[in-house]
Amino acid sequence: MTATLRMMAALAAVLAIAAPLWSQEPGRDFDTPTLKGAPETAGAVAETVDQSEQAQEVSAGILRPIYRLAEAFSFRAFYWLAFTLMVAGVVSFALQLTLGKLVVLAKLGFSPAEILSDALGLVVSLVGLVLTTQAATENSGFARSATAVLSATAVGAITGFVFYLWGQRQELQAVEGRKRAATTNRVEHNK
Repeated sequence: MTATLRMMAALAAVLAIAAPLWSQEPGRDFDTPTLKGAPETAGAVAETVDQSEQAQEVSAGILRPIYRLAEAFSFRAFYWLAFTLMVAGVVSFALQLTLGKLVVLAKLGFSPAEILSDALGLVVSLVGLVLTTQAATENSGFARSATAVLSATAVGAITGFVFYLWGQRQELQAVEGRKRAATTNRVEHNK
């Protein structure tokens, strides 16, 4: 079984296990016997961890370098740059997931790993765009400047389109490489 198939099987298993959680109507208790006490158990575990001095030290150790980095990034154009990068990511990954996958399918190629990777990139970029916008609104004048928002959006969209073209080229090269490898394997197998 290839690595992609194993990954897909593992993802399917996780989705099958989590399906009862997603199918619950708001406000209803869990119908599955093994999940009835899960929210209370999770809450108790979270409370215990939150009160643990060791967990607080580890948490502070994780956040400390991020805070230092945030202080280093407190230059004037930071929010413009961050917004531009997030827009570029959203445009690039959205195009990869739509147009890019159609082009690959037209070439009779398909890669679940590429789809999952692009979907993750899109989600990360969208979350980053939301958080950047929220932080910029609270901590700078970026969101109040139409010039800053429009210029960051334009530069990000153009950059995202360029990255989409590069990614599309690489994906088509990978499809061609997989086809050549399959042909070579078939020829050697028939010898």
